[in-house]
Amino acid sequence: MDNLCNEFNTFPTGDFDAALATVKALHAAGVPILAGSDANYHFGARGMAHGVSLHGELRLLVRAGLAPTEALRAATSVPATTFGLDDRGRITPGARADLLLVDGDPTSRIADTLSIRDVWRSGSRTAR
Repeated sequence: MDNLCNEFNTFPTGDFDAALATVKALHAAGVPILAGSDANYHFGARGMAHGVSLHGELRLLVRAGLAPTEALRAATSVPATTFGLDDRGRITPGARADLLLVDGDPTSRIADTLSIRDVWRSGSRTAR
């Protein structure tokens, strides 16, 4: 979490609490919230990396006022719908089968997304 927050409050206009309040207000206004849209580690920016940062981002979305299920949707079905990716973002016949099996219940405790037991990509279980 500290690493994800590392970029906030580093500029005169940076304000982490304002960022959380903005996400909350946008969500309350019905604006689709998309998770994972700014992982820019490959450009040398501190604070984010593809994959692992998403778990922290989900925690921050919950901290901003989204329910855990809404945060999970922000990383799955909402981006798929927003970008017209009909083959992903939900569990349904014919959809791309990229899944995580976790210990716990991330719909009530978002940090449980970090307790990954198994991973499937395109319907095939990956080697651990």
